[in-house]
Amino acid sequence: MIKKREESVITGRLESYGNDFLGLLVKANHDADKRMKLSVDDVIDECKTFYVGRHETTTSLLAWTVLLAIHMDWQDKARKEVVELFGKQNPTPDGISRLKIMCMIVNESLRLYPPVVSLARQIHDKVVLGNLILPAKVQVSIPILAIHHDPQIWGEDVDLFKPKRFAQGAAKATNNNIAAFLPFGLGPRNCVGSNFAVTEAKIALSMILQHYRFTLSPTYVHSPAYLLTMNPKHGIQVKLQAL
Repeated sequence: MIKKREESVITGRLESYGNDFLGLLVKANHDADKRMKLSVDDVIDECKTFYVGRHETTTSLLAWTVLLAIHMDWQDKARKEVVELFGKQNPTPDGISRLKIMCMIVNESLRLYPPVVSLARQIHDKVVLGNLILPAKVQVSIPILAIHHDPQIWGEDVDLFKPKRFAQGAAKATNNNIAAFLPFGLGPRNCVGSNFAVTEAKIALSMILQHYRFTLSPTYVHSPAYLLTMNPKHGIQVKLQAL
């Protein structure tokens, strides 16, 4: 498959062989400086990373929407919005972009339980941050989970599930400190699949809300655990009631 893509790039027939992620990756690799070129194995590894990462982060995000099984008022609000936009039909791209309440719920879930709890970055050149001087080649850890639970940023109710805090967007929720909300990272190295993961989660949750009302099972034990991503250690048990 990759060899055929490479041939289509060399002969200028990329469009005839598709313009999807793999095609774009192969083309970018072909156009890159020789020192930056990837081997076929490198390209395969990158594809695996995107495939696994996409499923893992979306699964983690959907898992923590179990909060709606506890906060039934927000579940009812979300269902009302979904039904008003889609009825019993499948979600549409235009409708997904208009899910304001759903967006608030997703953002608050990502704030409380970000898929990745910290990021590591290496400094290439000396950086001055306030009173701190960070020398080159130092690794810095960005504690996403700690930042998302900082009461100085989010208020004393930081540990509560309050989607309304995102009613006017992330900037307003963070007191105009947008860097305080980074469930998928931030800046040029922000997760390239973040929008896809969030959209995928909105579609799945919308279809669940269209057909079911769900409540928390008495057997559920709340125990967040970090293994590659933030997940419930003992799984999530909910009771579904068909509408």
